[in-house]
Amino acid sequence: MAKIKRSSGKGVRRVAKSQSRAAGAHRAKAKTTGILDSAMGILPFTEEQWSRIWLAIIIGGAVALAWVIANLAGVPAMAQAQVAQVAANAGFEVKQVRVTGTDRMDEREVYARALARRDQPMPQVDIEQLRADLLELSWVADARVSVQLPDTLAIDIVEREPHAVLEKPDRLVLIDAEGHELAPVAADKVEGQLRISGPGSAKQVGNLDRLLAAAPALQPQVAGAEWIGNRRWNVTFTTDQVLALPEGEDEAASALVKFARMDGQNRLLGGKVANFDMRDPPRIYMRVPGRSEDVLLAGNGQ
Repeated sequence: MAKIKRSSGKGVRRVAKSQSRAAGAHRAKAKTTGILDSAMGILPFTEEQWSRIWLAIIIGGAVALAWVIANLAGVPAMAQAQVAQVAANAGFEVKQVRVTGTDRMDEREVYARALARRDQPMPQVDIEQLRADLLELSWVADARVSVQLPDTLAIDIVEREPHAVLEKPDRLVLIDAEGHELAPVAADKVEGQLRISGPGSAKQVGNLDRLLAAAPALQPQVAGAEWIGNRRWNVTFTTDQVLALPEGEDEAASALVKFARMDGQNRLLGGKVANFDMRDPPRIYMRVPGRSEDVLLAGNGQ
């Protein structure tokens, strides 16, 4: 008589339970993959950019490991060299320089300093030193330097603004509002710009700006100013007439305001008078070409 061997209930349950765990793991994996794919889709990176990011992470891990090993060996210099070598072998070295913000200056001056780091491993690029080198350039008010892996130095220049023209004995030079010299300039390129002259005048640009701001109606008619004896200004108007102002910021501003009021009443600018002298307030002396004596326009108390 044949015997029938039945499977135990315990074995069947074990198989079913194992299959259930496998199915659960598969569903969890699919769900996790779906979440990761959704997250990756939201982030603004292409597949190629993600590949570069992961490569950077992997290379960064190798660099960090080399650093740790060399430091554990008690040789910091070796650590730096090892890190630089690993980075260079992986393509993390300066190959490109991108410059922005150079509207007026010659950007070749920026490239000359940046390209001195060409083929240098990225870990060895001294960003702060490069920024300091760029700040030595006459046009550069500020510079922002950053590393863009794997091989690019990005430099953003903030230029100084030309504010006036400094007349030197042998040339004309653009200066900014702080009196910082920017670059030589040809005479035919500065028409309409304020000209200043006299020893030490560049350091007095802020002083001159405040003075002219005291009489805004006159400001558009001022062509230039000469700093006299390191103590006061002679102002030249677009009519080629010259006004000698007294010493002292307050005294000079008061005299200029008074002159503006008188010009509004009597049309002094554009007239026959070549020179106005207000150095001895409240008197105002005028010099007319062809006359041997100055004309007193206002006496004491007027």
